[in-house]
Amino acid sequence: MGSSTNGIFSRRQVMQAGVAAGVALAARGSPAADAKAADAKTLPLILKTIPSTGEQLPAVGVGTNAFGFGSDAQMAELKQVLQGLTDMGGKVVDTARVYGDSELVIGKLLAEIGNRDKVFLATKLPMGGGGFGGGGFRGFAGGGGGGDAKSVLDESFRRLQVSKLDLLQLHNVGGVREYLPAMQEYKQAGKIRYLGVTTSVDDQYGELIDVLKNNKFDFVQVDYSIGNRDAAPQVLPFAQDKGLAVLINQPFGGRGKSYFGRLAGKPVPEWAAEFDATTWAQFMLKYIISHPAVTAAIPGTTTMAYLQDNQAGGRGRLPTPAQRKKMEEYWDALPS
Repeated sequence: MGSSTNGIFSRRQVMQAGVAAGVALAARGSPAADAKAADAKTLPLILKTIPSTGEQLPAVGVGTNAFGFGSDAQMAELKQVLQGLTDMGGKVVDTARVYGDSELVIGKLLAEIGNRDKVFLATKLPMGGGGFGGGGFRGFAGGGGGGDAKSVLDESFRRLQVSKLDLLQLHNVGGVREYLPAMQEYKQAGKIRYLGVTTSVDDQYGELIDVLKNNKFDFVQVDYSIGNRDAAPQVLPFAQDKGLAVLINQPFGGRGKSYFGRLAGKPVPEWAAEFDATTWAQFMLKYIISHPAVTAAIPGTTTMAYLQDNQAGGRGRLPTPAQRKKMEEYWDALPS
């Protein structure tokens, strides 16, 4: 990954396990052609609060692990997604250094569009302490963070063509000793607004909580969905108690386990209209963002049709606790 010769769709296949991803995307269908797909601007925008500052964010953003240089048509579609996100009221754009050319593409397109001031831009540092010694997380901050660390941080600023980042995150609890002192220095200088730490691996939850207990962060990002509730018993309550904003990755499954294949041919239950969900994507997103700990979900997409569908999931009513339980029971009763 990382070469501009790798097209958008080949990268997506690598990230989402090839053929399985194509099957899942086909199962999702085209929300633009679905008469029930809600217009993303017809319902009130759902806003969630960042606990450390009180700033509010729209509850559905976009993940960009499939953003990469491609044909003119592919680049035009990505540009439409980044412009459409803010036009529809969305704000959060999440990327990472390890997402190939994603930072470069986002920097280029935001500069062309001119909507950087409307975007809450988040990225993640390389996993494993970058290229200057050190694996992933093996201890807490204290030492390191010298010139090499700053050069790694500066590279993300360069690639994204920005002088300030809204959120800089440690990727998969990696590089705490190497990067955190420099991140804290940049935040103090006003170059970074918020600091965070992420994981998309359930096995890292214990490690993640240890890092959060021993260091000051504003955000945590984890995998959580109606089909994977492992973060709910411990990580999400901890984030609430600690006053952390929470971003959710893999809202539709991920890593070749997209939920849309399981849902193929099944209609959204009629009672989902009680909380303004008319498609499966909206159903799943509403479940996630109705959790009181969750600040925003970041479903990945490279198409306008899916962006519109996802953004509609960030508007209107949210499920009540009783409706959330009903959603879980419905989901659990589906054939696996």
